[in-house]
Parts: sequence; C-alpha cells; structure tokens
Amino acid sequence: MKYVIVLPDGATDEKLPQLGGKTPLAAARTPNMDWVASQGQLGRSVTVPEGFTPGTDVGTLSVFGYDPHRYYSGRAPIEAAAKGIQARPDQMIFRCNFVNITDGKMTDFTAGHIDQPDANGLIAALQEAMKGEGCEFHAGVSYRNLMLLSDAASMKLKCQPPHDIPDQPVAGYWPKGSGEERVAKLMKQAAQILKDHPINQKRVAEGHLPATNIWLWGQGQPVPFETFQQKYGLTGACITAVDILRGMARLLGFELIEVKGATGYIDTDYDAKGRAAVAALDRHDLVVVHVEAADEAGHLGDAKEKVKALERIDEAVVGPLLKKLQSYPQWRILVAPDHPTPASTKAHSSVPPNFAFAGTGIPINGKGARRFTEDDADATGLWFKQGHEMMAAFLKR
Repeated sequence: MKYVIVLPDGATDEKLPQLGGKTPLAAARTPNMDWVASQGQLGRSVTVPEGFTPGTDVGTLSVFGYDPHRYYSGRAPIEAAAKGIQARPDQMIFRCNFVNITDGKMTDFTAGHIDQPDANGLIAALQEAMKGEGCEFHAGVSYRNLMLLSDAASMKLKCQPPHDIPDQPVAGYWPKGSGEERVAKLMKQAAQILKDHPINQKRVAEGHLPATNIWLWGQGQPVPFETFQQKYGLTGACITAVDILRGMARLLGFELIEVKGATGYIDTDYDAKGRAAVAALDRHDLVVVHVEAADEAGHLGDAKEKVKALERIDEAVVGPLLKKLQSYPQWRILVAPDHPTPASTKAHSSVPPNFAFAGTGIPINGKGARRFTEDDADATGLWFKQGHEMMAAFLKR
C-alpha cells in the first residue's frame, strides 16, 4: 500500500466578502482535492485541543496521530530537532523571530521576510554581543531562528506567538510568568543591538523593513518521541521548507527530501515539490508534502493570493500525486490542513480544519458530488473530536 499525506498549511478559512461570500477553498479551482473529498471520507478534525495555542506544531502533531497532550512541550524543541541541536538539561529552547515593531505595534512578524544572508548576519551579531547572558543563538530560515537559554529549565512562561498579534500594540503581550524579567531584559538588549546595526541600515536604505526586535516564544524542552514506524509500522519521507516540519520529520524517523526552490513562502516552487514527491513514491511507502504558502497568504491578509496558492497546490502537488498513486494496485491519500489561518484576522485559529482521505478500501461518507470545502465537510457530520485519532482511521486496513 502506498500512502500520501498533503498538508496545505492554514488552508481552512472563513467566508470573505472580497471573495463573494466564499472561503478561499470554495473560491479556488481545486479539482484534485475535490476528487479526494467526493471519493472518500470528508469531515473536520479537532487538531488543536482546548488549551493549546493554534499552530503548525500542535496541528501537525495531531494530523500525524500524536496526542499533543503527551508529545508537545513547545514549538522550539521540534525546530531544534531539525538542526540536530542538543539542549542541556538546564537549557530552555525558544523560537526567536526577527520582527519589526514600529510605534509600539507588531508591524511585521517576519521583519519583511528578511533574507537569509541578513538574518544570518544579525544572528551572528546577537551571539557575539549576548553570549555572556547565557544565550546561544542559532540561525534558521529567514525570520525563524532559535535561542537556547542557560539556567532556565525551571521557567514557567506564557509567550505570545508574534503572528497572532499583527498590527497590535505589543505592550500587553510580553512574556508572562516565572522568568519573565530575564526574558524581557534579553529582548530589550537585542533591540538595542539591532537598532543601528549596519545590516538594518542597509535594509532601510534599500527600502526593506529593518529587523527592529527579536520576539521569544514557543519555548520548551525536548520530549521523547516514538517514530512513525514504531507507532504505525511505516517508514516514509517528508518534503517541506520550514524547520517545524523538518524537526517533526526527524523525530518521526522520516527521510527529509531537499527540494531546490522550496522557500516556505508564496513564491515556493510548487512544481518542484510535486515532482520530488512523485519520485519519492517509488522509494517509500509513505510520502508527506507540506506546503506553507496558503498559511503565509492568510498571514498577509491576502485572500486572492491564498486562492492562487490553493490552486497551485492542487495543480502541481495533489494532481501529479493522484496520477502516480493510481499506477499502484493499492494506495491512499490524505489532504489535511493543520489549522485555519483566516485572511480576515491574519492569525491562526483553533477552529477544526476540514480534511479528506480516499483510496483503496476507503468508503464514501455521504452522497452526491462534493468539494474540498468547509461547508461540504460540515454537511457530512464526520468529526474527529480527538484529532490525533484520524491517522489511525486513514491507515486502517
């Protein structure tokens, strides 16, 4: 049996006036995802349990069949796994975003999608200037970086993801709890270092947003994982451009397939991802393809760009994979967003996303032609109230 999991990050949305009262999924032309929805199981899944902050970390854990209550300690430890970063028992791992804060507001949680050379240079500057504070900075992809903090294992903090407070005054969202003074001090120190740094001066001169601040969040310590093979008896491969999925893939024992042109943004090379996934099916029984573009369009508040991203995912990724799968005697495919990223709020939502899976041995729930839309998912009445239970249903033989 061949299995494919397509993760269109943040695809689920709300009905929007600029799309004629439709959601981006309903407005998009997605014949391949619609085929999956009409030929198998269509519904909604609670990927973000109550009490958890909605994000790719929690949502994708649930999609993969891992209960966040047991396996989730924070986003940063998963991203650290992507880079093989080992934390000492006394260290807390933080996600460290480069952001732009202007007039006290979160103007851009990506610092203008800072390019890699600039991000690397600023991380090096922070490491040199702040190493005496027990900080250990690691460059990631663009604005997505990591910081390890020594003598911090006992910290009990609540930190707000910066992508959830777009255009909001940040004063009410600083870290709260045990250790907040130390973390706030580090963030303020970093702001002073970044303020007049030559890289930021160059960015301003070139018309780009400067990285005015770091924003620390997603903290945690590593948690032991069962591999996907130990849990479900399957090995696999994963295609993604973002560290959160890279880290999860490593923890689950998947092979990571690098794809040239995969950026983790709306300019990603969809066709290259699709080709790589199709080729991987000959070597693996399970292939996972994560595409960040719809999520990024949601964060931009750009509904039309989100529609374009969904159409490209359908055309360049889902379509070729469906065609390849149908050359095998037995196969299944799952299309499952991790969480919604509504363009109206530019932030993640805990609303259960729609999903669909079809293939060998999968019965059709409901009747008539259906699309991969929120309304059609609601109409089936199928809900996984424990989102991590969906994977077992998809794999059941």
